[in-house]
Amino acid sequence: MTLAIPSVKKAVGEWGARIARNTGATLLLLLAGLVPMAMAQAQIQADKKEPEQIRIGFQKSAVNLVILKQRNTLEQRFKNSKIVWLEFPAGPQLLEALSAGSLDFGLTGDSPPVFAQAANKDLLYVGAEPPKPNSSAILVQAASQIHKLADLKGKRIAVQKGSSAHFLLVQAVKKAGLTWADIQPIYLAPADARAAFERGSVDAWAIWDPYYGAAELSFKPRVLTNGRGLSNNNSFYLASRAFAENYPGTVLTLLDELTKADQYQLQNRKEVAQLISDISGLNLATVHLFLSRRAAPSPTTVISPEMVADQQRVADSFKEIGLIPRAIKVADIVWQPKPAALARQ
Repeated sequence: MTLAIPSVKKAVGEWGARIARNTGATLLLLLAGLVPMAMAQAQIQADKKEPEQIRIGFQKSAVNLVILKQRNTLEQRFKNSKIVWLEFPAGPQLLEALSAGSLDFGLTGDSPPVFAQAANKDLLYVGAEPPKPNSSAILVQAASQIHKLADLKGKRIAVQKGSSAHFLLVQAVKKAGLTWADIQPIYLAPADARAAFERGSVDAWAIWDPYYGAAELSFKPRVLTNGRGLSNNNSFYLASRAFAENYPGTVLTLLDELTKADQYQLQNRKEVAQLISDISGLNLATVHLFLSRRAAPSPTTVISPEMVADQQRVADSFKEIGLIPRAIKVADIVWQPKPAALARQ
């Protein structure tokens, strides 16, 4: 796998970046006098290390991770590491476990890392998938009198605090010309939010797939808006700082396997839908619906400058309305793999 990473070009120049695509890049850089002997030897050994275990957090929406789990791909790739899988209902809970040292690696939407960084949680962005603006929505009941975003004024809206749907709701309120104080956010996890929405305890529900797709097919709510023009609904892979710094080659291998998993689901959609249904309990119709809303293809890459800028807009939006306690700089926690780690790919 070849990864075009700006930090590599900055570190060793265009020539060094070309070398870094080949096995043994660190040795060649050493011969060229660009890497000191001791540093080169230490980096080569460090990047060959594999952890005793890799603890991975996933959600029902984490298609590529679910494929890897169900097909035992990582167990075969990392024969000397124990792979531990832990499921979470949403990104905030997953990142809490990551920052507490109970996880090494996991996938969330755009908002959870912002809240985590603002709370001084020590984690790193290590990878990302392409935007999925169609995969989140604000739902209302079919007979609701809410027909445009401005109608949300004064309404009770269920949302998982710190989730990607939270940012979608922030953007929708802003587009409507309202302030955050004009609505009544009701912070609930997805299962509780659905129950509240169905019994009429809330007027609207901001949610993401597959919960969005399951509700859409089950009781036919009306989509007030999805993410198009409001939120890119980016998905990010995060790791603990210790894991990324101690096992950079492992992180890059995980990104590689995630891209391969995406390619597999494009070529084997029926099989993958069944795998996801088996692990999630979702019916096949729901799985096919939310798979259809993903970008195709959806390779996993390291974080690009464009993604950093997009994520900074998310952070600034939350700070502007006082939902995070301090301003943050997203770039401060974006992982920059070293050339020697890249040489293993």
